[in-house]
Amino acid sequence: MPEPARPPARLRALLSWQANKVATVGTRLTAQQMPLSARTDFAVLAALDEFGTMSQADLGRRLGLDRNDVSVVVTRLEADANVQRVPDPADSRRNRVVLRARGRRYLDELQERADLVQESLLARLGTREREQLRLLLDQVLDEHPGWSA
Repeated sequence: MPEPARPPARLRALLSWQANKVATVGTRLTAQQMPLSARTDFAVLAALDEFGTMSQADLGRRLGLDRNDVSVVVTRLEADANVQRVPDPADSRRNRVVLRARGRRYLDELQERADLVQESLLARLGTREREQLRLLLDQVLDEHPGWSA
């Protein structure tokens, strides 16, 4: 049986090339676990869970999403009673988005799916190696001027 084709060493030596390939595999695995809409739901719900009630504009800035996209996601989540829009007491022209109990349960379901993806993607790494990789990637992103969430 022939050995699988392997990319050239010069490519494999580029961490950016490897990171891109890992991201591609992660995206494919994620698509098997949840539809595209659930991925954006996860991002919005996770932000509300961690940072609390905020405006749609703040959600967009925090997640790097266009405000129109945020509006579509929040409308979908609100229709299923996962979030609620409430008037902003500081500015009556604006709404704030509140995570509801049902949304927390939905977030937990999505987290389980995301965890399955991570387990599959990182199966060859031990717990310590996973944490080290996460910390290194955090460091690259946090300190790079080309990154803004």
